[in-house]
Amino acid sequence: MLAPLLALLALPATLAGYACYDTTKAMVRLAGPGTANGTVYFTQQGGSDEVKITGQISGLSPGKHGFHVHAYGDIFTQGCTSTGGHYNPFNRTHGAPSDRVRHVGDLGNIEAGADGVSHLDFSDSTITLCGRRTILGRGVVVHDGEDDLGLGGFPDSKTTGHAGNRTACGIIAAVDPTK
Repeated sequence: MLAPLLALLALPATLAGYACYDTTKAMVRLAGPGTANGTVYFTQQGGSDEVKITGQISGLSPGKHGFHVHAYGDIFTQGCTSTGGHYNPFNRTHGAPSDRVRHVGDLGNIEAGADGVSHLDFSDSTITLCGRRTILGRGVVVHDGEDDLGLGGFPDSKTTGHAGNRTACGIIAAVDPTK
């Protein structure tokens, strides 16, 4: 008799962890074993499936770099390696952000100019800042190489996009949506 009552009392707290408010914001500070570093912001308006991604990453080699949300927000155990594979709660193959079948964390490529700086300003409707598949607390990784979007024909194209080593990483943290 007491167990159902306790479960009922805990329900609002459980639902609050998955609730989307008017605006939900998060950020990640990226750093790595190399010179790459930067800050990326994620913003989701209440009632919208779309997450706006903005920011700047510097210290990159010119060209395209794989940019993914990884499964774990652990950058402490073994650096960027501890973030695990791409965030893939539905056990799908790797793909482009525009593909219907892809990892949730597949955000494609960012591009650094000749100055080694990448300016991010795009949206994605597969990731979310709320709900059961939230990216909050997960890792973000920038790779040395270009993500082949699962089309490269390499043994790791369908799992990692053959994007190379992890050059920078960080943990996605919720931030005050009023700031």
